[in-house]
Amino acid sequence: MPLTGPDILLYEKKDRIVTITLNRPERLNALSLELEERLAEAWERFRDDDDAWVAIVTGSGDKAFCVGFDLKDQAERDRAGVEIPDVANRPSIRPETWKPIIAAINGYVVGGGFSLAQACDIRIAAEHIEFGITETQWNAPVPFAYELTRTLHLGHALEIALWGDRRISAQRGYEIGWINEVVSKEQLMDRAMEWASRMLDLAPRSVRNIKEIIYRGFHLSPSDGAAYAAALETNLHGMEDSIEGARAFKEHRKPQFKNR
Repeated sequence: MPLTGPDILLYEKKDRIVTITLNRPERLNALSLELEERLAEAWERFRDDDDAWVAIVTGSGDKAFCVGFDLKDQAERDRAGVEIPDVANRPSIRPETWKPIIAAINGYVVGGGFSLAQACDIRIAAEHIEFGITETQWNAPVPFAYELTRTLHLGHALEIALWGDRRISAQRGYEIGWINEVVSKEQLMDRAMEWASRMLDLAPRSVRNIKEIIYRGFHLSPSDGAAYAAALETNLHGMEDSIEGARAFKEHRKPQFKNR
């Protein structure tokens, strides 16, 4: 179902799994200002829904996940005399939540599309896809370059960002650790759903704590990271899920978590 307005973005929830689909295949799922707004709304909706535990983001068709900002849209607005806000004043397309997010990469992923995929926790790619950071070809800014080394070795980050005149294959992305799994395009969504479904058997508060510890710990010293993690994990004390987890372990059965 569309979130709001025209169905340039689809939002569906089933069994605590949210699927968000960029739906502009005729523009290779490029990010118009309207699509950026819809995507920001979708991430807020997912973040604030206590019954949504994991999300999958993908693009329509099999040509592109997302090719970044829509330059045709920009040109049309320029001709109409409509001012386009700079990046700092536009809605963020990146999720801001400790819930786990999977990118099901179905085609080309460049520019802002690369930034969106990089902001996800798991990246599953169809074997035909290609990705890259092409901005050095056009003298364009790459504001997300500061965090490339979160997901890539320094040498690989520099290779992809500085030599922006080539695309990287899914298999190469897997070899350098940017992609978690490569599958056929026919298997892509089923495999992403399998990853998401596994999350429904795990304790959601524990999952979110661990994600937060890993991301924040990247920038903390070992001692500060340990202290932060210890303080954060106190939010598990007294939870029904903590009692249920211990009881299920003792009784050799699968726990039934409720995020309470």
